[in-house]
Amino acid sequence: MQRFLLVLSVFMSGLFFTQNRLSLIPYPQKVELLKGEFTIPENFKLDPGLPQQETGYFKKQTEGLLKFRKGSKDTAHLVHVLFPVQSGEDREKKEKYTIEISPRQIVIASNTKQGYFLALQTLIQLFRQYKDSGKIPAMKIEDEPKFAWRGMHLDVCRHFFTVDEVKQYIDYLAMYKLNTFHWHLTDDQGWRIEIKKYPKLTQVGSRRKESMTGAYVDNTFDGKPYGPYFYTQEQIRNVVQYAQERHITVVPEIEMPGHALAALSAYPELACTKGPFEPAAKWGVFDDVFCPKDETFTFLENVLNEVMQLFPSQYIHIGGDECPKTRWKECAHCQELIKKNNLKDEHGLQSYFIQRIEKYVNSKGRKIIGWDEILEGGLAPNAAVMSWTGIKGGVEAAKTGHFAVMTPGAYCYFDHYQGDPATEPNAFGGFTPLDKVYSYQPIPEELNAAQSKYILGVQANLWTEYILDFRQVQYMIFPRLLALSEVAWGTSDPKNYKEFEDRVINEFKTLDKMGVHYAKSIYNINGKVIPANTGVGYELSTSQNPSGIRYTTDGIEPQANSQTYTNPVPVQKSQTIKSAYFENAQLKSAVSSQDFTVSKTTGKKITLEQQPGENYSFGGAFTLVDGIIGNQRQLGKTWLGFQGKDVVATIDFGQKTPFSEVYFNTLDNKGSWIHLAKSARVFVSDNGTDFKMIKEIGKEEILSAKGKISIPVGNQNAKYLKVKIENAGIIPAGNPGADSKAWLFVDEIGAN
Repeated sequence: MQRFLLVLSVFMSGLFFTQNRLSLIPYPQKVELLKGEFTIPENFKLDPGLPQQETGYFKKQTEGLLKFRKGSKDTAHLVHVLFPVQSGEDREKKEKYTIEISPRQIVIASNTKQGYFLALQTLIQLFRQYKDSGKIPAMKIEDEPKFAWRGMHLDVCRHFFTVDEVKQYIDYLAMYKLNTFHWHLTDDQGWRIEIKKYPKLTQVGSRRKESMTGAYVDNTFDGKPYGPYFYTQEQIRNVVQYAQERHITVVPEIEMPGHALAALSAYPELACTKGPFEPAAKWGVFDDVFCPKDETFTFLENVLNEVMQLFPSQYIHIGGDECPKTRWKECAHCQELIKKNNLKDEHGLQSYFIQRIEKYVNSKGRKIIGWDEILEGGLAPNAAVMSWTGIKGGVEAAKTGHFAVMTPGAYCYFDHYQGDPATEPNAFGGFTPLDKVYSYQPIPEELNAAQSKYILGVQANLWTEYILDFRQVQYMIFPRLLALSEVAWGTSDPKNYKEFEDRVINEFKTLDKMGVHYAKSIYNINGKVIPANTGVGYELSTSQNPSGIRYTTDGIEPQANSQTYTNPVPVQKSQTIKSAYFENAQLKSAVSSQDFTVSKTTGKKITLEQQPGENYSFGGAFTLVDGIIGNQRQLGKTWLGFQGKDVVATIDFGQKTPFSEVYFNTLDNKGSWIHLAKSARVFVSDNGTDFKMIKEIGKEEILSAKGKISIPVGNQNAKYLKVKIENAGIIPAGNPGADSKAWLFVDEIGAN
């Protein structure tokens, strides 16, 4: 290992640093402000001995800010000095660095070129921040990341992105000190990597006849052939080298045993049935998967041979998620294999499949990592888990001595909405705003200190079902990538989110100059429903001066002279509240519009016997009595989602209240594993303990209602109302996600 010392001689200036924190992202572990400041010189003289690759990157990134020229040892402003490694700990601290800025020079020290590169990223941000004055305050920075795996994922199967666009994506990671690029290369909708032994994978699997458009529930298609789109092996080598030059590891993902339609379209003999197959035009999960027979494993081993030749990463991602067992249950070979190997069931067969692949990958000196479904039936001996369905998979892995990367959908899925769904482009669903990403703590509380060491780090994922071009990629990752970077670095502080938000807004200047199409959702009005003495209150906020918020309560577009927001707006009747941010009488944000449908349950105390899934839990139980009816086409912040669980909600009116109708809203979106309830029952009570059932409806009545379920209950007068909505249970064969637990989505339980 090496230690690099970078010395930049500079001249003094009269500017004093007046802020307590620098505008750096991610923020360093330790910053000590010193006396004095220096002036950035007109010309930096570069010593020929500097690490050329990293210094070349530095020169390119500061083009327009600095001018460089080579110099001698006596005159060089930028000098590289080697230091011997002192201890074994130094070898482990490969990303550690220090920067010392005095009135005369800047010194960067690290154990490796990787640490040197990370220090340069900090220095680049400082030069950009102080370019106008040309003066940087004196300081000492001691810095290193908390997590070894700081990743971003990109799905190129649903929608494809060029080599140049992938390189731009990698540049974004490098800017903010992320070090892992997870490249999702195969799926049902497309096979995107050239495999020379199997040319039909790209000849057949890299194209599809059309693509789904709009919201999933619309079930509409564009009718346009898509592809062929794939990366040649030469292109992949080029991307891998590009990433290596930025000290970023590229981890390829080859999906198995599920998400295999594109591969089966090219080689149908690898399936349990004869086919024919074609790459999927729809999004979702499909029953046809790889059949665990010898020819399938031979195929996958040959594919992985070529993959491992292209990617030097320690880990190879083998997917392992969302593998329906429908075909395996019906397959004589699979059932014989279960019997022959004394496997418990099809979940045991999945474990057999993953362990066989792992043994082969291990024989090549590599390791596998997969989504947390690879835990099904028992985890392969040396496998690492990427925990996406929540934190449970990561906790289970760490407690059993397996490494895990935390990427829970509730915090780390950047295909979710990041602002009010009504003002955002169509997205997959969920609600993951900037502050929620920033609030994530990757080490679960359930783990002790020894177990916590198995948490490799954190990653965010970008699935591209609804992302048509790279401009939209930029929109979905920025500014959330900035929050991820600070979480991954280990310096995020949710209690000081506002301070972080200010740094994000300052960083927009850099993104503007780069031409990045980032989301400006934090400028828009954020509406939050809160309990009130009667009805509810509608709390409005913005990242800007709150005195600029204007709103109306009659559905009319707000103007600069509309009512100024000061306190939560009382909502005691059905109405539409529109709001926007104005500056100097000019509209500066999108207009946010919220419809309220007030009933006798609105704002009342509510409890749930079972909690919603982490991805779809925004607002908690109160979401069901906040007066907002969920949009049937957007799985955003107005819905609660329950996987495999019934909804049992108890509402306390506060006093005996007459009503004759109970209603709730639900979704039917089988492609996303969301099914209508089996039944719904209504109960009443005067003491909150002894409940009497007053009405029950079955699936046929729910199906015919198409969304809003209205239940006439006669003339009632009770203090407590309980509604039990029964989950559909296990998804039946013939449906996406068959054999998995169904989701039940519910919003707004009302009474009139």
